[in-house]
Amino acid sequence: MTVVPFRSHADVTRCVPAVAAHLARGGLLAYPTETVYGLGSRLRSDDLAALAAITERPEGKPFLALIANKKMAEDCELRFNAAAGRLAHRFWPGPLTLVLAGEKAVLPEALRGVQGGFAVRWSSHSEISRLIECLGMPISSTSANVSGEEPALNVAGILAAFEEPVKSAKLLVLDGGTLERGPASTLVDCTSPEPTVLREGAISWRQIRECLDEAID
Repeated sequence: MTVVPFRSHADVTRCVPAVAAHLARGGLLAYPTETVYGLGSRLRSDDLAALAAITERPEGKPFLALIANKKMAEDCELRFNAAAGRLAHRFWPGPLTLVLAGEKAVLPEALRGVQGGFAVRWSSHSEISRLIECLGMPISSTSANVSGEEPALNVAGILAAFEEPVKSAKLLVLDGGTLERGPASTLVDCTSPEPTVLREGAISWRQIRECLDEAID
């Protein structure tokens, strides 16, 4: 079975053993988020390389990590400075990706970005967050598309873009129905005391600034 229902907490509970076993074999995962469908894997170098291969991802472009709580990032030795902590408290779970410092991070270097940090997000999609919590580990994330193409919004789009990985059972698809495409997550670099908005998305620059100003007052 390469497509499994993923529309309720009961679906999540039922699929956890199969997803865990699939990932343990080095398999890849397609899943819904609050924006578009994503693709992911364990945070291991070989698995990330397989994910990069099927998406034709440019060399050197890192993936982000999806977490289910702040502690999951801290357990990976990622550091929340004052700004990152404030933003996480206000906007997580939600469409905010934080780039965090982690010199001693227990994560593959393939996840480290040009800023020197690691991008992490706690999705507000309740089912995928619950699955990650049940797995007890972060998973990698990128939009479900071949590089340069439009992201998939439903299972049909995933099957069309990744026919061979699905047929070979390399890619397990979690069917969360058809999504209404939302803005991309806002990306904020928090590797230095003064954060930098690298990409404005669902959360505006103004909202980020207001949150940080409140932290200063």
